[in-house]
Amino acid sequence: MLGSRREEDGAATAELALGIPLLVALTAGLVWMLAVGAAQVRVIDASREAARAVARGDDVASAEAVALRIAPDGARVRFEVGDTQVTVTTRARITGPGGLLGSLPGVTVSAEAVALVEES
Repeated sequence: MLGSRREEDGAATAELALGIPLLVALTAGLVWMLAVGAAQVRVIDASREAARAVARGDDVASAEAVALRIAPDGARVRFEVGDTQVTVTTRARITGPGGLLGSLPGVTVSAEAVALVEES
């Protein structure tokens, strides 16, 4: 009985040593997914605010500045201004985290907002 207990003494340590890197990778993956979700919300907000600004009569340059302040770094904003509506599309490339998950590909998030032009 005593001999079998000594053989199992290192089993828990070995299992823990194998499990910790897996938990760290899982946690980093979840954080990466949250970062992508937050970037998606930022491009949605950027498109919406820029479309509203142009629809109420602001110039495109100032609306673009607002969108770029809200959107993630490196975002691109495209405007389509018509007689009755304004469409703004914002895109941003989000790069993967470094370290263990450095091989993950980047993700492009995009959003489009449409606003009706307000009459003065």
